[in-house]
Amino acid sequence: MSEACVADFRATARRRLPRVLFDYIDGGSYAETTLAANVADLQAVTLRQRVLKDVSKLSLRTELFSQQLAMPVVLAPVGLAGMYARRGETQAARAAKNAGVPFCLSTMGVCDVAEVAAAATAPWFQLYMVRDRGFMAEVLARAREAGSPVLVFTVDLPVPGARYRDARNGMIASTGGERVRQALDGLAHPSWLLDVWLRGRPHTLGSVASAETDLKRLPAFWGWVIRNFDPSVTWDDLDWIRQHWTGPIVIKGVLDAEDAREAARCGAEGIVVSNHGGRQLDGTSSAIAALPAVVDAVGGDLAVLMDGGIRSGLDVLKALALGARACLVGRPWAWALGARGEAGVTRMLAILRQELSVAMSLTGCTDVRTAGRDLLG
Repeated sequence: MSEACVADFRATARRRLPRVLFDYIDGGSYAETTLAANVADLQAVTLRQRVLKDVSKLSLRTELFSQQLAMPVVLAPVGLAGMYARRGETQAARAAKNAGVPFCLSTMGVCDVAEVAAAATAPWFQLYMVRDRGFMAEVLARAREAGSPVLVFTVDLPVPGARYRDARNGMIASTGGERVRQALDGLAHPSWLLDVWLRGRPHTLGSVASAETDLKRLPAFWGWVIRNFDPSVTWDDLDWIRQHWTGPIVIKGVLDAEDAREAARCGAEGIVVSNHGGRQLDGTSSAIAALPAVVDAVGGDLAVLMDGGIRSGLDVLKALALGARACLVGRPWAWALGARGEAGVTRMLAILRQELSVAMSLTGCTDVRTAGRDLLG
């Protein structure tokens, strides 16, 4: 396997996947300004190089919500991962288990929570709130029964963002001509066609399969999202979720310190500083730029995690230095899965670990739990 960094997996996935699926992973909303800022602002963070420190022993281990992590990384929820590789969520979950890090299953995953738990270990479960609360209670019950230890409640998608790539590719709505182009593009990617389209069925959203979500026509998936996601959700709905979930609740999609304080007031155990990977409100703050103010506001009250723009172990250390307890990575594992399946995700996680170790050694940081702003240049 020749990939040396996350960008190499992206290049391989771009060749292997049909365009409509690659762009769904890769793209952002509007002009993709925030998508780019997530990466650029992390690159702009400078670290202090230190020398003649004893870095012969490093500890990358940390703890989150009573779980031991081999390194401060979580595989973020990514929708439709089972369309990038055969039963893709199970492959990624196995790679995460072997690397000693959590895997978070998206509500929009092809594999349901029970299948993932049986294939690897019980995943963290990511929740989107839909209008039918009875149906939502059933979804949460299945996650509990599967043993999911943490609920990640994503709150920054009351409505889908304006994603131009998806509109152009016929992901959101397609004409007959666009469907023909998608079919021809699938035929032009024979390894994907055999692995996923023919052998990876059923192509449904497993955790909400009873809602009759059929991915054979991708616009039907978006139609279901638009009809069923609930834009009326408020902080008060956390009380309803708590009635159906006794474990830790992490609020994902917080960028504002005031919202972070509200999450703490409502009893959340954690938050994820996130702009949905630049896929929702374009022109808003990058995740790394928003992180310090959020940490200063609530860092002593709950666990602050971050996602958005993480492309290397170096980026992970920068986020830790600015106060994050751990980082969620989304696109890197989706690209790796699309490129090489489980082996790709395994390799990607090994690369992140090695890069983080090197960055720690060169900054004199011997324990990820002690990483702080003293590491910054």
